[in-house]
Amino acid sequence: MNSRNCRFCQHALSHSFADLGMSPLSNAYLTTDQLYRMEPFYPLHAYVCDECFLVQLEEFESPQNIFSDYAYFSSYSDTWLKHSQEYAGKAITQFGLTGSSLVIEIASNDGYLLQYFKRADIPVLGIEPAENVAEAARKAGIQTQVDFFGKKLAGQLVDQGKQADLLIGNNVLAHVPDLNDFVAGMKILLKPEGTITLEFPHLLRLMENNQFDTIYHEHFSYFSFLTVEKVLAYHGLKVFDVEELTTHGGSLRIFACHAENKEQPLRNSLAGVRRQETLAGLDHLKAYTAFAEQVRETKRALLEFLIDARRKGKSVVGYGAPAKGNTLLNYCGIGTDFLDYTVDRNPHKQGRFLPGTHIPIHAPEKISQTKPDYVLILPWNLKAEIMEQMAGIRNWGGEFVVPIPRAEVCA
Repeated sequence: MNSRNCRFCQHALSHSFADLGMSPLSNAYLTTDQLYRMEPFYPLHAYVCDECFLVQLEEFESPQNIFSDYAYFSSYSDTWLKHSQEYAGKAITQFGLTGSSLVIEIASNDGYLLQYFKRADIPVLGIEPAENVAEAARKAGIQTQVDFFGKKLAGQLVDQGKQADLLIGNNVLAHVPDLNDFVAGMKILLKPEGTITLEFPHLLRLMENNQFDTIYHEHFSYFSFLTVEKVLAYHGLKVFDVEELTTHGGSLRIFACHAENKEQPLRNSLAGVRRQETLAGLDHLKAYTAFAEQVRETKRALLEFLIDARRKGKSVVGYGAPAKGNTLLNYCGIGTDFLDYTVDRNPHKQGRFLPGTHIPIHAPEKISQTKPDYVLILPWNLKAEIMEQMAGIRNWGGEFVVPIPRAEVCA
């Protein structure tokens, strides 16, 4: 994206959506040695295009620097694995997938999803830019190509005789700086009668529930249905169905095919989601520019809770080391003065420190050793899973706190 120009329509960007100050890359976890070196911070300022209403960040770091060695492994969330297994089972039936089909997933991570197609003897191919994550997928028997996806790679795969009956992109669309190249690549890689499914956090839910912590440098764009439909149509792809999901605080799963494919009629679900967004004003600039004050109020509420807890001598620790948590903590100025430490199930994060705030990351067992008064759930989208896993904190009177949409103690 040229500086301050929309990455889809190239219109000049001049309207602020949310200015979260200066922040480090959210997945740039630190080792002990790195604590004493200069740490890069970049503006975390989201703008909205008043032409196509795409909410977006400027590109300060290349995808190669962000994603080539990545700390996020999808398989560490039981909730996400269950979601993926259910999707695979439904897709196999819905699209009539067999041993002669090919399922390709873009940003396939550690094989968390493709494993379920493979178990059904359906050929799969993962495309994953992070070598360390792709290696985990390969060890699980998932054929994975390490590369960034776009028109060039799509053309190479087609030349090798590979086109997708089902082309999947779960939570990847937001991570793409060259949006037009990415969507054009999907058009190339899809078989004439094939289907694309994309999942992404729904901008409408982000705005309704103050989910500003899902804004971070690895997420270049934030999509409403109205905008994503325009983007795909521009590249000759037709959205024919949409589902509303609970994942990531509220997501959309869209189904698309080639525009010239007449076999897929448009479903009634499309009109329902369009109506929701129109009623919320997402086709007018005013709704976007009002979001900033909601963000500031959420910050005030969380700081008020933490200040009060600390003044009363209460101990507070975190659960999780997600990217969204790093946005929240850096924007609110929360370091070890408020949060003693955080824990995470992912061993690739344990023993490291959160970027910017330098809060140490331990294994979950640390909580039972120190018995804190409060556990702040940073991946609030997994609240139910975490509260079940960590129910033992109630044995010493510990309580859970969720920061979004507003700081709240959970029973």
